[in-house]
Amino acid sequence: MGKVILISGSPSISSRTTGVLDYAERLVREAGHTAQWIHVRELPAEDLLHAKFDSPAILEANRLVEEADAVILATPVYKASYTGVLKAFLDLLPQKGLAGKIVLPLAVGGTIAHLLAIDYALKPVLSALGSPTLLGGVFLLDSQIQRTEDGFELNGEIAARLKEALSEFNSEVHWHTRKYSAAERRGSSVG
Repeated sequence: MGKVILISGSPSISSRTTGVLDYAERLVREAGHTAQWIHVRELPAEDLLHAKFDSPAILEANRLVEEADAVILATPVYKASYTGVLKAFLDLLPQKGLAGKIVLPLAVGGTIAHLLAIDYALKPVLSALGSPTLLGGVFLLDSQIQRTEDGFELNGEIAARLKEALSEFNSEVHWHTRKYSAAERRGSSVG
């Protein structure tokens, strides 16, 4: 069982991005992993904007990322890129804060013109943070995510694409945790 952190880069409480992460969390848990959230909007704005690396809230969020085996980041696309609040948080992660982590980026945009936002905007930052396993990611049009009384519903085509990406993600997390669990057992029996 792996530890997964879900990072929401949405500045809105009830956004389609949250709906996508809810769906991802359900599939992660069904695969047997644990899941915790970091809602970047809930971190103190002053700490984010003034880069307070020693802020208790930032230190706690960074600890959650550090202890995770894998990370799913989701962001709405604003001005052809990911949100500023997500960038502020990523800037406060340690230089290699995603080293050893499997990372799945997700983006929700209003137009197909932003289809490559994950590739040209988000992936270079995630790669610079040291992720050795940076999965392809999924771009979702906000029109493919419908509000319902109970939350959000993804249309069939996008739900299938997201399910496929999460299946790959969950397989990578299973493999990663088995590999490191076996390595730890070998290391503890050697000494």
